[in-house]
Amino acid sequence: MPTGTNEVAPRATNPSSDVYVTPLVRKLAKENNVDLSTITGTGVGGRIRKQDVLAAAKSEEAPAPAPAPSATPAPASPKPTGSARKASQEVSPEAAALRGTTEKMSRLRKVIASRMVESLQVSAQLTATVEVDMTAISRIRKAEKAAFKAREGVGLSYLPFITKAVVEALKANPKFNANIDTEAGTITYGASENIGIAVDTPRGLLVPVIKNAGDLNIAGLAHQIGDLAARTRDNKVTPDELAGGTFTITNYGSAGALFDTPIVNQPEVAILGTGALVKRPVVVTNEFGEDTIAIRDMMYLSLSYDHRLIDGAVAARFLSGIKARLEEGDFAGEF
Repeated sequence: MPTGTNEVAPRATNPSSDVYVTPLVRKLAKENNVDLSTITGTGVGGRIRKQDVLAAAKSEEAPAPAPAPSATPAPASPKPTGSARKASQEVSPEAAALRGTTEKMSRLRKVIASRMVESLQVSAQLTATVEVDMTAISRIRKAEKAAFKAREGVGLSYLPFITKAVVEALKANPKFNANIDTEAGTITYGASENIGIAVDTPRGLLVPVIKNAGDLNIAGLAHQIGDLAARTRDNKVTPDELAGGTFTITNYGSAGALFDTPIVNQPEVAILGTGALVKRPVVVTNEFGEDTIAIRDMMYLSLSYDHRLIDGAVAARFLSGIKARLEEGDFAGEF
C-alpha cells in the first residue's frame, strides 16, 4: 500500500468503497463539493488525479448551455409611439381628398411631361457625379451671412457660390453652354451664360432664367435667385423670364435628396443637380501630406449631359473643375 501523500490509488467507484484515494485528492474534492464516484480518472489505470477534481469542479461552475431557438417567430419591433406615430399617420385633407379619384392633368403638368419625355427621346443622356467638400464655403457663409443680410437684404445660401463656380466653368468650357442640331449638323454656342434655376412650385416645376449670369458677382446672383424663386412660386414670373436658358441648376438637395439623375432641359445640353449638404467624417490630407479623419460638410453634385455633343472625359473635367473651385473657397473678393 502506498504511503506517500502525492501517490494516487485506483479510482473509487463508490463513496463507501475501501479503495484508497490520496488524502490530497479527497480533501480537494471535499473543498469543491465534487463527488469522486462521478469522475473518470485520467491517471494510469484510470486513477483520479487532482487535475481531474479541478476540472470537474470547473465544469460544475460553467453556465448551462443556452436552449436551442424555438420555432416561434421573434416578436415584432415595437411600434412607434407618441409624436412619431402621430406624425407618420397624419394625412392632409388635400391628400385624403384625392384617394380613389381621377382628375384632369393641368396644362403645366402636360407641358412638363411632354418636355421630359421629349428630352430623353432626342438626346443621349447620362449622369456623372462628384462629392464636394463644401467646408470652405460653410466657413465663408458663417463669417459673412449676417453682414451680407444686413447689407444686401437677402440671405446668403450655398446656391450663389455654386452658380458662380458654374458660370466660370461655362466660360472656360463653351460646349456646356451650347445647343446641338444634328439634322442641320450645327452647334450653336451661347453668347452669354443664362442660368436656369429649377423652382418647385405648387403648380409644378418651373425654370426661371438668370440672364447674363456671367456678369454677376455673388451678391448679384443671390438677389436674382431669391427674386426669381419668390416670384415664380407666387405665379408672378413673366414668360420671357422662363425662356432663353443655356444651362440649368436644380437644387433637389433642398428636399433632402443626396443625389439624382436630372433630365436635361432642352434645347440645352447639360444640367447640374445639387444634393443635400451633410456632415460626414472623411479622410483629408494636411499641409504635411499626412492623412487624417475630419468632420466636413459634404455635398454631391450630379451633371447630366448630352452625349451627342459632350464626351464623358470632357464632362468629368468640367465637373471636377467646379468641385475644385468650390473646395478652394477663394471668394474673398466677392465681399
